[in-house]
Amino acid sequence: MELRPEKTEAIINRLKRAQGQLGGIIRMIEEGRDCKDVATQLSAVSKAVGRAGFAVIATGLEQRLQDGSTDIKDLEKLFLSLA
Repeated sequence: MELRPEKTEAIINRLKRAQGQLGGIIRMIEEGRDCKDVATQLSAVSKAVGRAGFAVIATGLEQRLQDGSTDIKDLEKLFLSLA
């Protein structure tokens, strides 16, 4: 199932922010920053990517329900893979 573009703008923005955070983390490591600071940023980007994943699944579920589909087993499996 393809996600409708009008539903994905917020997800794309979240992932772009995470992409920027990853670049920052790489620079931190290259500069020899403290491991605590790096780990804090890694945790933040991990949460951002995880939330984007949940948003994708929620959007897919919403689309299926709007389309009248009751077959959501594959979305359930995706959801559990992120948990």
